[in-house]
Amino acid sequence: MLLRIAGIIDDSIVDGPGIRMTVFVQGCTHNCPGCHNPQTHSLDGGELVDTEDIARRAFANPLLDGITLSGGEPFLQCEALCDLADRVSAHGLDIIAYTGFVWEKLITMPQALVLAKKCRYIIDGPFVEEKKSLMLLFRGSENQRIIDVAASLESGRAVCAEL
Repeated sequence: MLLRIAGIIDDSIVDGPGIRMTVFVQGCTHNCPGCHNPQTHSLDGGELVDTEDIARRAFANPLLDGITLSGGEPFLQCEALCDLADRVSAHGLDIIAYTGFVWEKLITMPQALVLAKKCRYIIDGPFVEEKKSLMLLFRGSENQRIIDVAASLESGRAVCAEL
């Protein structure tokens, strides 16, 4: 299955706990002022890559704890990312996703909910330049939350993770 990406970092320690492969998807409609990755906004930029190839690339690194989906907006490419998530989860890697949507909106979007259920954590909310902080773990602005997906689905409300 093809996924439109802006790029991949093979071993990141800033995009979630542990050592992670970060997949930067191409395409975002949020257009947050001050966005860290404005080059990922164009919906037709980047390159098409097979999710099987991305998974193989991840499996080649025995040190990885998981894959982080960043962007762009991952939840604009749910079908391909669900395929990737299934492939890497079957090999014991976890999934973290960044999104400009807030959790409460995300779970009302049927395809997004399918992808969200495959994630361990979701960092939600748009980047807000006025709330930017370099002191936050895995986030760019104070409004963003690290959502524990399993706990949130179980409780019926957003539950922030303690990392």
